[in-house]
Amino acid sequence: MSGALGWGALAASSLVIGALLGIARRWPDVLIGLVLAFGAGALISAVSFDLLEEGVRVGGNAAVGVGLAAGALTYFAASRALPDTGGTALALGAFLDGIPEQAVLGIGLAGGEGVSVSLLAAIFVSNLPEAIGSAGDMRASGTKPATIRRLWLAVAVVCTLASVAGFAIADTASGDLKAAINGFAAGALLVMLIDSMIPEAARKAGDAAGLVTVLGFAVATAL
Repeated sequence: MSGALGWGALAASSLVIGALLGIARRWPDVLIGLVLAFGAGALISAVSFDLLEEGVRVGGNAAVGVGLAAGALTYFAASRALPDTGGTALALGAFLDGIPEQAVLGIGLAGGEGVSVSLLAAIFVSNLPEAIGSAGDMRASGTKPATIRRLWLAVAVVCTLASVAGFAIADTASGDLKAAINGFAAGALLVMLIDSMIPEAARKAGDAAGLVTVLGFAVATAL
């Protein structure tokens, strides 16, 4: 259990680090766009290899499909229910995909598989640009730094506890449930990527966004 807590905290710590970097100063839009593009590539890698592929392996296509639809619809509905203020879409995405992602991390630890280095790296690497971009946009829209810090600390704590929860339920969770959890994270991620992260990266970074997205994908896949 302590291992799940420690690894979960490590993965989620990049949310707080990213938020602190985002509010530390006014970052150029081009730099934020490039960071978001890199993170988008890392998340595409996580969806492809750490979530969907693993979900199909442990539970099959049907369970992954149900989770995929649930995650996509949950993000879609929640993002439209929230006030349309700078950075909220990325924060919501980090929250909705972070919980199942880190639950998967805890489940893997409980199963004796050890920590998945690729999943841990993908979570850590992709969290940074989400938090930097969101915190920077929130700061630009007039949100107080203290409010931004509290928000991202709360998201990080919840995501850390998700790793512990995943560890706790691992023995009783069926393969279908594990697959559905993977699918949920993938669905939320994909809608967030298309709705907010990729368009924002392209708007701020311009033509270079596509190339940096490929770089983020390649780095995360290699890890």
